[in-house]
Amino acid sequence: METSVVQKSTAAADKMTTSMTSSVTGMGLGGITGLTAGISTLTCMREQQVTIGGMPTNYVPGLSANYNISSFSQRPGESRRCPPAKAGPTARLQTVGTRLSHSSRNSPNTQYAHNLICKLADQNERRRRQDTIELIPQSYYAQHPLKVELTEFYSRDNAKDHHTDQYDLVNDTVLPNPVIRRGQNFFFAVRFDRTYDKQQDVIRVVFCFGPKPGVTKGTRVVLQVNWNTQQGVFQHPRDVIGMGMGMARSLPQEPTTTVAPTGPVSTICTVGAISCIRETTNYGVRRSSVSNDPLTVSSQNSPLSPHSSETYTTRPIIERYSGTSQHPSFGRSYGSRHGSSQNLASIVQETDKWDISIQRQDGNTITFQVHVPASAPVGIWNCWIQTNRLGQRDNRNDYKCDEDIYVLFNPWCREDAVYMDNDSLRKEYILNDQGKLWCGTWRQPIGRKWIFGQFDDVVLPACMYLLESSGLEHSERGNPVRVVRAISAMINATNETDGLIVGRYDGVYKDGVAPHAWTGSVAILERYLTSGGKSVEYGQCWVFSGLVVTICRALGIPCRSVTNYVSALDTNRTFTVDKFFDRDGNEVPNGPDEDCYDSCWNFHAWNDVWMQRPDLPQGYGGWQIIDSTPQEEAESVNQCGPASVEAVRRGEVGFQFDTPFVFSQLNSELCHFQEEENSDWGFVRMASNQNTVGRKIITKNPNREDDEGDGDLLEITHEYKTIESTSPERLAVIASCRGFQRLQQYYELPDRNNEDVHFDLMDIEIVPYGQPFDCTMNIQNKSNEDRTIWCVLTASSCYYTGAVSSRLRRAQGEFIVRAGQKEVLKLHVTAQEYMDKLVDHAMVKVCAMAYVKQTRQTWSDEDDFSLHKPKLQIQVRGTPAVEQECSATLSFQNPLSVHLTDCYFSVEGPGLQRPRQVKFRDVKPGELVSYQEKFVPTRQGESRIVVTFSSREIDDIIGCTAVTVRG
Repeated sequence: METSVVQKSTAAADKMTTSMTSSVTGMGLGGITGLTAGISTLTCMREQQVTIGGMPTNYVPGLSANYNISSFSQRPGESRRCPPAKAGPTARLQTVGTRLSHSSRNSPNTQYAHNLICKLADQNERRRRQDTIELIPQSYYAQHPLKVELTEFYSRDNAKDHHTDQYDLVNDTVLPNPVIRRGQNFFFAVRFDRTYDKQQDVIRVVFCFGPKPGVTKGTRVVLQVNWNTQQGVFQHPRDVIGMGMGMARSLPQEPTTTVAPTGPVSTICTVGAISCIRETTNYGVRRSSVSNDPLTVSSQNSPLSPHSSETYTTRPIIERYSGTSQHPSFGRSYGSRHGSSQNLASIVQETDKWDISIQRQDGNTITFQVHVPASAPVGIWNCWIQTNRLGQRDNRNDYKCDEDIYVLFNPWCREDAVYMDNDSLRKEYILNDQGKLWCGTWRQPIGRKWIFGQFDDVVLPACMYLLESSGLEHSERGNPVRVVRAISAMINATNETDGLIVGRYDGVYKDGVAPHAWTGSVAILERYLTSGGKSVEYGQCWVFSGLVVTICRALGIPCRSVTNYVSALDTNRTFTVDKFFDRDGNEVPNGPDEDCYDSCWNFHAWNDVWMQRPDLPQGYGGWQIIDSTPQEEAESVNQCGPASVEAVRRGEVGFQFDTPFVFSQLNSELCHFQEEENSDWGFVRMASNQNTVGRKIITKNPNREDDEGDGDLLEITHEYKTIESTSPERLAVIASCRGFQRLQQYYELPDRNNEDVHFDLMDIEIVPYGQPFDCTMNIQNKSNEDRTIWCVLTASSCYYTGAVSSRLRRAQGEFIVRAGQKEVLKLHVTAQEYMDKLVDHAMVKVCAMAYVKQTRQTWSDEDDFSLHKPKLQIQVRGTPAVEQECSATLSFQNPLSVHLTDCYFSVEGPGLQRPRQVKFRDVKPGELVSYQEKFVPTRQGESRIVVTFSSREIDDIIGCTAVTVRG
């Protein structure tokens, strides 16, 4: 008798473990105690009772003794309701004792009758069970929801169709992350603990984005998997799921609708996006006891293949996709609807929704196809898989997938706002991970090779953190207009914000890295990410521009770096850059009222991003200007753009964002004022032969590469400016921006009828670093009388922002120019006079001023040029191969007659060498420097290695060469 009781208790415990999954999960000691009480009460239950039409279908001998009316009203999937009992080891004894005590009070005939009815009932139920066994679905014997054992997102295979196969995150050997583009389909597979039952099992795939995902905000999507036998909706008959070690099984050529519980199944189904399901679950807690720990692939069978006795060492892959090419954006066929013009709108509307379908079922493994709409927010999404039985939603298993799903913009998708229809331009502005940033002057542009490195494994995580720090709502991150505006604000770091990099322009970089020492964006982003989001030091406009290119291209937004030469910074909204000089020709800092901070930068780099502008009238899409350099606050933040290039070209300054500011950078006037005692307000405007603002606008030519020179320069001034500087249209735009006309009187030139002396400041050609130069001014007296001329000629070292650093040499005087004669004034500057006074970019500003006493004619002009530095030569020996060490020789000649101290090289090359700095010894005067750098390539194909040399005496010596790596 005791043995029978123990056996029955054991069977009841096994059954209760299954039937009480959800009630035990997450419970403490109280839950365990309740389970013990339940086991003690159901002493005779060997199998859970299931009924159809009120009749028991899984009868086991011995159950009749415990029959009551409630057993016939039990619903499938419910546990038997039993009277409560005390928990503990005495509960069973109390129950048995009560029964025996009751039986002892009856006569033997009564006991016999009780045993007889139980026996007869047992025999009857055996007969009924045999009659009804064929009517019972197999699912009734598996009442627990599906449990997820493993997921596979096929990161590398999906990446090929999504143009993301170059991302290091996709090719990671430990935990590859899927990087997909919106507007396309992707595949992922799930292995469950048993075969999916389409009649009773419910599967929902939930995608969440952000800390508080919500369905109504578009940051939480619930997709329920529905089985449908309609064919022709999604047809991928040649898709194959690999089983590892080259073993794969192909799907049938035609989809089937028959479900076999023990064989591979190919079933077509349609699914509608569920966007209004109300959930009460906290997704931070898993409601079942399913383990989410990643399995060690090398020690078990192929994770998403049917179990076998063999051991595979590789993860399963989808060997081939057969997505139809009938529509490049959808990547799928719409059966009979495809090609129907009247249904085109409905097709587009449908593709703008999340969508899921079962692509293949193979035993316990199901491969899903998910469509991400072209308007989905961009960022890191998480995937949850919910499973429950039909009608038992409270008894549910939630499984959170380990992978972070990176969703990017898609310039290959027509429905995406960043769509670009030129494949060669997409290769340049999305896939090219290296390029040029342009510095120098408008006469002598200098291209700096820059490694964008948007596919590096640190870039996408850093981009996501920057977006989080920007405060941009997660629901708005599908709008490229809002995203690029946030990027323009988060690149620069100010006192109020923790941006990516700190701007500095005074030449003091001892506590950080000098802007000219960077070779690319990766080192900056990695330092930012590993420091916990601390701003990196230091950068300037062209560094900011390079970082913007990296981040935008990484996120899938077409982007290019643009340099504007002679770029105005108008701080008082007058559309002029004002400079004031006293009677002796000395500049008055910040103007007479000390409130004028206008400046004219020798060059300024910003970015163009490509997108539609649905917030503007038609025709203003395409390239949009964003500027991440902290020049001007907009909405209390240092940000600028996106401003339509077409709107700037037309002078439509009323369109968002920051169009008037950008227009002023290209179209402002340069105005010099000299102190004049006869003037009503104390100053008079001086005539000038200065170059106009926005003199030249350039970018890299997408169809050319020139590592040695600047043959890949592309001038795009015509895209930004068509209005002549003196045209009425331009003046009308400026007047409307100023808001009132009375300011114009201060910018009118004095009467020039009496001007009879011509002045000209000569351009300075290339001057090698370390060589002297001459500043030359030509004077021609065109009158019939002698003229007494007072003039000033000054040479100064300057920053590229136009600010003067140090005066190199100055000459002034008064002399007479005879009638009809010419005079030439020269100012000679030696290398010793400028060597220790030069700052970034080795720029020199030459200023000239003149005053004619007889006619009170005034004149001024400026010219800027950069001293030419030697090129750094790079020579790679042999033919580099993947995973084989090779070397490159770096060499240049010291152009100075002094020692170079505090020397170091900065080296970087995508797939060749991660960014690093190498300290180097002191360099002797005139020495030919040679240094050998060793590296191990990690990927085949063509790449480039970029090197810069810096020292205390000379810096910014740059070299670049192409390297072809064989596999």
